[in-house]
Amino acid sequence: MTSRRSFLQTTAITGAATTILPNTLWASTRPAKTRLGVALVGLGYYSTDLLAPALQKTKNCYLAGIVTGTPEKAEKWKKQYNIPDKNIYSYQTFDQIANNPDIDVVYVVLPPSMHEEYVVRAAKAGKQVWVEKPMAVTAKECQNMIDACTKNKVSLAVGYRLHHEPNTQEYVKGLRDGKIGKIQMVSCSAGYYDNRTTHWKQKKEMGGGVMYDMGVYVLQGARLATGEEPIAVTAQQYTTRPDVYKNGLDETTMAQLIFPSGARAAVQTSYGMNMNFLDVTGSKGTLRMEPYSAYNGQQGIWSGGGKIEHPYEVPWQQTKQMDDDAEAIMNRKPMLAPGEEGLRDIKIVEAIYEAARTGREVKIS
Repeated sequence: MTSRRSFLQTTAITGAATTILPNTLWASTRPAKTRLGVALVGLGYYSTDLLAPALQKTKNCYLAGIVTGTPEKAEKWKKQYNIPDKNIYSYQTFDQIANNPDIDVVYVVLPPSMHEEYVVRAAKAGKQVWVEKPMAVTAKECQNMIDACTKNKVSLAVGYRLHHEPNTQEYVKGLRDGKIGKIQMVSCSAGYYDNRTTHWKQKKEMGGGVMYDMGVYVLQGARLATGEEPIAVTAQQYTTRPDVYKNGLDETTMAQLIFPSGARAAVQTSYGMNMNFLDVTGSKGTLRMEPYSAYNGQQGIWSGGGKIEHPYEVPWQQTKQMDDDAEAIMNRKPMLAPGEEGLRDIKIVEAIYEAARTGREVKIS
C-alpha cells in the first residue's frame, strides 16, 4: 500500500512548500501595503475576546471593519475600536464590501453552517479569506469554498492557530527528525464541560456537536504526530445529557484511526469532561504534551530527556496566526493552513460520524 503523506510534508510547518498564493488581481492592482485591513464577520466570543484584542497587537494587519447583525454591537465596536461607519456592515449589506479598499481580508467567525455562504461571498467580493475552524459542516462545502477562492484568485486560510504555535512546531520537527523513532501509537484528547444548552454548539443544524469543534484538534494531533493521513476509522459516541445532545448531536466522541504505516491513534473529545493532552509512542521513546491545544501554557516532555516550553500570554496565538497569514498574502507565500487542510479534517469527521452511526469501520479515500 502506498503511504499518503500528510500536509506536514508539504506545508510551511516543516519548511516545505504547498499551494503558492496565485499572482492575483488583488495583488497586481493594489499599491503595496505594509498592513492589511481585516474585517471580522460575526462578533461572538472568539471575535470579541480574542481576535479583536489580538488585532491590536498585530504588525502585518489591523482591525479595519466588522460585519454584524446586531446594531448595538456595531455601535459598541465603533466606539471601542474607532471603526468608521463606512467599514461597518450588516449581513444584508455584506456584498458592498467589494467596493471598500480599506478591507483586504474577510475573517469569517460564524457558526459552521454559515461558513460556506460567507466565504464564497467574500471571495466573489475579491477579498482574501480567513475562516475559523471547523472549516465547514461537510467536505462538499469545504470544496466549494476552495473552488470559489481559486476561481476569484484569492487566498483561503483556516484558523488553525496551532500551526503557528512554537511548541507545536518544535514537537512536530522532533518527531520528523526521528527523536522517538518510528511512530507506533498516538493518544490525543481535547474537551471541556460545556453547561450551555442553546448555543450553536448544541444545535445540529448550525454545525454543532463536539467532533466539529474540539474534535478537529484531536484529529490534528494524530495527523501532526504521524505525519500521515488516516485510511480507516472506527468510532463510538455517548452522552450523559440526552435532553441536550440528541438526534445525532454528539457530546462525547471516541475514534480509532488507522494510518498507512501501521500506526494507530486513539482520539477522544467531549463537551462533558475536561481533558487536553497528546501522547505519542515511538519505537525509541515517547512524547507527552499537556496541555496540548490550550490558548497558552503548552508543555512537552521527551522520554529521553528534554522539555518543550515556549511561554506567552493570551492572545499571542491569534496574533501570530493573523500576522503569519497576512505576511503570506503580502509576499505571495504559502499559507500554513490552507483550505485543503480544513477539507482533510472534515473528510475524517464525516467518516467518524458514519462509523459511529453504523458501528463499522469506515475507509477514507
